[in-house]
Amino acid sequence: MKTKIIIIISILFISVGLNAQIDRSKQPEPKPASKIQLQKPIEFTLSNGLKVMVVENHKLPRVSYNLTIDNTPSVEGEIKGVSNLLASLLGNGTTSITKDDFNEEVDFLGANLSFSASGAFASGLSKYSERILQLMADAAINPLFDDAEFNKKKDLQIDGLKTGEKSVDVVAGRMALALAYGTHHPSGEFITEESLKNVSLEDVKIYYQNSFNPKNGYLVIIGDVELNKIKQQVQDYFGSWITDSAFELKMPAESPNTQYTQINFVDMPNAVQSNISVMNNTKLKMSDPDFHATLIANQILGGGATGYLFKNLRVAHGYTYGSYSGINPSKYVSRFRANAKVRNMVTDSSITEILKEIKRIRTEDVDAKVLADVKASYVGSFVRALERPQTMAQYALNIKINDLPEDFYTNYLEKINNVTVEDVKRAANKHFKLNNSRIVVVGNGSDVLENLEKIGIPIKYFDKYANPVDKPEFTKPIPEGVTAQSVIENYITAIGGKDKAMAVNTMHSISDVTIEGAPFSPKVVIKQMMPNKESLEMSIEDMGVIMKQKFNGESGYMEQQGQRKETEGEMLTEQKNKKVMFPELYYDDTFNVSLESLTTIDGNDVYKIRIEKNSKETFKYYNAETGLLTRVEKTEKKGETETTTLVDYSKYSPVDGVKFPYYTMIKTGPQTIIFNTTKVTVNEGVSDADFN
Repeated sequence: MKTKIIIIISILFISVGLNAQIDRSKQPEPKPASKIQLQKPIEFTLSNGLKVMVVENHKLPRVSYNLTIDNTPSVEGEIKGVSNLLASLLGNGTTSITKDDFNEEVDFLGANLSFSASGAFASGLSKYSERILQLMADAAINPLFDDAEFNKKKDLQIDGLKTGEKSVDVVAGRMALALAYGTHHPSGEFITEESLKNVSLEDVKIYYQNSFNPKNGYLVIIGDVELNKIKQQVQDYFGSWITDSAFELKMPAESPNTQYTQINFVDMPNAVQSNISVMNNTKLKMSDPDFHATLIANQILGGGATGYLFKNLRVAHGYTYGSYSGINPSKYVSRFRANAKVRNMVTDSSITEILKEIKRIRTEDVDAKVLADVKASYVGSFVRALERPQTMAQYALNIKINDLPEDFYTNYLEKINNVTVEDVKRAANKHFKLNNSRIVVVGNGSDVLENLEKIGIPIKYFDKYANPVDKPEFTKPIPEGVTAQSVIENYITAIGGKDKAMAVNTMHSISDVTIEGAPFSPKVVIKQMMPNKESLEMSIEDMGVIMKQKFNGESGYMEQQGQRKETEGEMLTEQKNKKVMFPELYYDDTFNVSLESLTTIDGNDVYKIRIEKNSKETFKYYNAETGLLTRVEKTEKKGETETTTLVDYSKYSPVDGVKFPYYTMIKTGPQTIIFNTTKVTVNEGVSDADFN
C-alpha cells in the first residue's frame, strides 16, 4: 500500500497600484503594511476569578466558547498521566446527565465540544448558544468521575503506550523532550505504564480540584451573541464554580544546554530510518523585541518547502521526504529544533547538512528576495487565520496571558515587514545555538553508528527512557557448533516439528488491523493454501470489503477502490515460486543461506540469517533462546530510492500443534501496520474458490 502525500502551498500576493509616471530605473517602494483592525473584547470578571472576554460578531449565526486555565506547569511525578486521564474523563457526562445522554444532546445540537486538562472548546449555531454554554459549564464544574469509565480510559492509555513502544517516532518525541528539559521537568517527564498504573480515581479528583478551577481561568466568547444576555448566562452557569484551594506552583529549572555539540543516540533495531532532532533550549517570549525576527529566521531555515533544510535534504540530496525547523515562544520554556527522518545509510550525511544550514543562516546574509517572499507568506497566513474564531480567541488570550500590549496584533504585520537581513542573522545567532546543540538520533545502531562516529561529534548513548547506557553491542560471539542450518532446524522444531508443519495445507486467519495515522481500524481475513495460493481481504464496518488481493497459483490481482491491477512481471514470477507457509522447510541448493551474526532485538539475543536467491536477499532473525522467527527484513530499490520493510512477529500460540504468531507489525518507510490476530484455523474453511 502506498501513501501519496500532496502538499499544497498557497502564497498571497499583495498588488501595489502604480502612478502613471513611473521611473523604471528604480525599484518601486513597498507600501507600508496595513494595520489589522481587531475588535477589542469587552471584558468582565466573575467573583470566583474567571475572566471573560466577549467579541460580538453577527456576520454568521455561530458562536464559539474557548475556556483556558493558565496554570503554571507542574511535575506529576510518580502519577504522570493523571492530567491525561482527567482530560479523557471530562466531557463524558456530568453528575446530572449520563455520558450517553450528554453526547446525544451535543450531537443533536450539531455542536462541537471538547475538553483538555487545562480547558475546553465549544462551538455551534447561535440559536443553541445558551444550551451549548450550559452543557460546557456543567461538564466543567460537575464532571462525572465514574470508576468503570476511569478504568476503561486507563486501560486504553496503557494499551496505547504498549503499541508506541516500538514506534521510532514515539520514542524520538519522548527522548527529545526528556533530554532537552530533564525527566523531572513538566516538559520533560513522560508517561510510563508504571506511572499510569499508579494513578487512582482519587488522584484524578484531587488533580481536578487543584488545577481545574476558575482562579486562573479565561473564557473567550466570539460570535453571534448579545453582550447583556451572554453576560447573564455566564454568571448563571459559571458563577457557582468554586475557586478551590489551588496551590501556587513554581516552575522548576530545565536542564541546561550542552557545553558542546553532541549526539545523543538511542538504538532501536526495528528502525528502518533514523529520526534526527538538532535542538537547543532558548528563551523566547512573545513580548521580546526579537520575536518577529526569530519567526522569520525560523521560516527561512525550515518553515516549509522553501526553507534551507527542505531544499538541501529533500530537493538537492533526496535524503528524506522533508526536513523542517521550529521554535516555540513561551513565557515558561522555549526550544529550537531542526528535524528530519532519513534513510539509515544517510544519517551521518543528513546531520552534517542540517548543521551546515544552521551555520549558514547564522553567518550568511539571507537573499533579499527570499526574505521578501517569506514575509509575504507570513502575511498571507496571518490574514487567512483571522477568518477562524479560534484564532481570534487565541489572540485575545495571548495578549492577556503573555502580558502583551493591546496593539500587539494590530501592529503585527508592520513588525513582520520591518524585519531586516541583519535582524534575521542576529535572531538566528541568539536562538539557534550551533555550538551547544543536542543532536538526538533514534535509529538502528548496527546500520548507522559506524558512519556516525566518523563525523567526529562526541556520541552519548541512552535507552528509550533517557537513561545513560554503554554503547550498544551489535554482534556477539557465535556459540560453537551454531550454523545457519542448525538455526533453521531449531526454528522448525520450535513451531512444532517438521511433520506437523508439513501437514498444514491451509491456513485461515482473522486479524484486527491498526494503520498508523488512519482514522479507521479494519479487519483482515487471510487465507493460504499450499504451495502458493493466497487471499487477503480488508474490510471496514458498514463499508464492507475495501481491498482484496488474490493469487490462485497461476495468476492474481489486487483490487482497491474499484481499481483492479493484475499481478505481472517479476512479481508474478516471485508469487509462483513462493511457499506461503513455513518457507524454511523448502530451502534447497538454489538458496544461499548463511549465518551473519548473533545480535539483539528488544533485549533478546537473535541469530541473523541471510537468505539469497536470484540475486535477491532477505534477512531473518531467530530468537536464540526460543528458536522462533522474530523479524524479516527486506530492502527493495526502485530507481534511486531504497525502501526497507521490517516485519516483526511475536505472541506465538499453537494451533493443532503448530505455533503461529498472533502479533505482526509491518514497518515500511514512515508507515506502520499492526495485525492483532484473533483467530487461526488450519486445514479447514479454505477452498480453491477463495483464491479466484
